Amino acid sequence: MTAVGLAKRGLGLVLVLAVLLLVVGQLLGQPILLGYVATGSMEPTIDTGDGFVAIPSLVAGDVEEGDVVVYQARTLHDGGLTTHRVVGETEEGYVTKGDANPFTDQDGGEPHVTEGQIVAEVWQPAGTVVTIPQLGTAVLAIQGVAASAAGVVASVFGLATMSGNGLGALMVAIGVALLGFGTLFERLGPSKRETRRSRSRENVIAFWTALGLVLLVFVTFATAAMVVPSGTTEYELISSESPDDNPQIVAPGETATLTRTVDNSGYLPIVVVHEAESRSISADPARQTVGIRDSGETTVSLSAPEETGEYTRHLGEYRYLAVLPPSVLFWLHDLHPLVAIASVNGVVVGLAVGIVLVIFGSNDIRFRSAGDHIPLSTRLHRKLRKWRRNRD
Repeated sequence: MTAVGLAKRGLGLVLVLAVLLLVVGQLLGQPILLGYVATGSMEPTIDTGDGFVAIPSLVAGDVEEGDVVVYQARTLHDGGLTTHRVVGETEEGYVTKGDANPFTDQDGGEPHVTEGQIVAEVWQPAGTVVTIPQLGTAVLAIQGVAASAAGVVASVFGLATMSGNGLGALMVAIGVALLGFGTLFERLGPSKRETRRSRSRENVIAFWTALGLVLLVFVTFATAAMVVPSGTTEYELISSESPDDNPQIVAPGETATLTRTVDNSGYLPIVVVHEAESRSISADPARQTVGIRDSGETTVSLSAPEETGEYTRHLGEYRYLAVLPPSVLFWLHDLHPLVAIASVNGVVVGLAVGIVLVIFGSNDIRFRSAGDHIPLSTRLHRKLRKWRRNRD
């Protein structure tokens, strides 16, 4: 292939990947490397329909004044993702504002933004936002089609009741698995000559193909089991001079306590980590192991400020399959949640490879079709000839 051909192929792959990232990011409710704005509230920094590079909050670091963030709003845009700049910080959270807006989001009725609501930060080296002109325009045109297609797929596979976050997580897991397995089999799989030879034999499944399918299934469901139940829970708290029997209505300065139940409906024990994603909230125990098809309980404490009013607290939950000792998983989580997920998937891959090798060996798998049936008379004739040769 010529250099021009390679360049065209690479450009096409980049464009396809960009569109996929934007579409899946919308389904997931979490920008994946790329995001876009659909309004002019951030002009002239980001024009309507422009794209931007989105850094997930897990790796973006601390939010500072002047950062442009993508957060899950509660009132703006009907509770959708909002891309605005952080212009201040209070005890209750961040103050945000669109560059083109004359007032802050909080002046317009949006509660203060907490850490748990922020899903990404916009990449702005040297304080300047990097934009990709009109990248989001094409996505807006096909977003409805993609959402409809995802709904059809969800219904076919019995996922009709799954949330957008859960479905998006499954799609991301499948995409990551395919990318990783493609690289693995490109490097470690059979050569082109062997592949052609395997394909030339009827009713034969190459060993690497079978292994790839098994790994895809195992990693996809392992990732979904960890990601889908995880997430951020929002708790409402009212600080009032007239508290009542409602545990979330307390006197100023008092603490409300709630019981949170962690259910494990799977056939592997799980390790659960609860982390505060806003101020004045805590969980006890913050870390626990829940057995197979069992449940655990965590006490959530919500502290009310001295001022009366309605407040919001956020608590994050992270789940990991307990294929490693809990102490190791806790340590990996402290390094980074993605490190813990990757480590669990690594163990799952090792176990899956071992199972495939034990059951099938490392040879290609042959199966019989209807055309491979040998008539009984032919088999008897062959056995008779063999018996005569042995007698002679």
